[in-house]
Amino acid sequence: MLNKLEALRIFCTAAETLQFKEAASRLAVSPPVVTRVIAELEDYLGEPLFQRNTRQTKLTDFGREFLPQAQQLLDDSERVFVHAKQRDEDEMGGMVRITVPDLPDEENVLLELLGRLKAYPKLVLDWQKNTVRVNAVEAQIDIGVRIGQAPTDSLLIVKHLGTVKERIVAAPELVAQYGLPNGLEDLKKRYPLNVEHDLNNGRYWAWYFNDQQSLLPPKPVFVSNTVQNTLAAARSGRAVAYVLDWLCEPYLRNGELVELLPDIRKQQWTAYLYRPQRSVTPTRVRVVFEMLAEILAARFNREAV
Repeated sequence: MLNKLEALRIFCTAAETLQFKEAASRLAVSPPVVTRVIAELEDYLGEPLFQRNTRQTKLTDFGREFLPQAQQLLDDSERVFVHAKQRDEDEMGGMVRITVPDLPDEENVLLELLGRLKAYPKLVLDWQKNTVRVNAVEAQIDIGVRIGQAPTDSLLIVKHLGTVKERIVAAPELVAQYGLPNGLEDLKKRYPLNVEHDLNNGRYWAWYFNDQQSLLPPKPVFVSNTVQNTLAAARSGRAVAYVLDWLCEPYLRNGELVELLPDIRKQQWTAYLYRPQRSVTPTRVRVVFEMLAEILAARFNREAV
């Protein structure tokens, strides 16, 4: 049989990914090696560690009980043989995949995060801009940022960052041309409006205000799939837009935009950070998660109005 410590390392990696092919990739071995070693370990222990079919791989009850023992043995062996500094570097080595939507001050968020991670040269960030909802497990996402209804999925670890809401905004010259709207129906009938594509289904996003009020622009004069372009259309005087407060607040302050119908009650959305609940979470993922939570909370708490 393969070296027992190496077998435990393969088992723990397979338990983390729940995909033998991904475990093989992380360990730089072939998938058949992972399959063979797991089978030998199961034979040695006299119990199955995984339940596998064509759709998914899950730990058995015995596998879940055995995992913390295996991880502890690996940790103890590393403490014996690896110098503390080298151990820290190894624990922080590898890939961390992050998916984000449009974020306030995103460039500086990323600069601050990368600055904090300079001490870990073996760590690789895969930073993906994505507004499409993804299955974090299937997409192998380690950390995600989203704005909306906070999930109640027990398979996710969620950290709230703050709250945001949307505002109806337009350029002063457009307001001078059309006047102030008397209400949502007046806005819908008389004003040039902007919409965004919902990349999840190819339709247009409705302007959702609260449980009783929403608006879907019937004849939009500008269509986009990014909030930056939506904001540009509003700033140019081309269209009225409905955008998140952190995005439009600087232009409301300097007079480049004005808010329309501010008395309409707006839904408060939660900005949150999440990561999948895993039996084993790498140190690098936990560290980056906490760093990013601190960096983003400062932005959302400052921008929320």
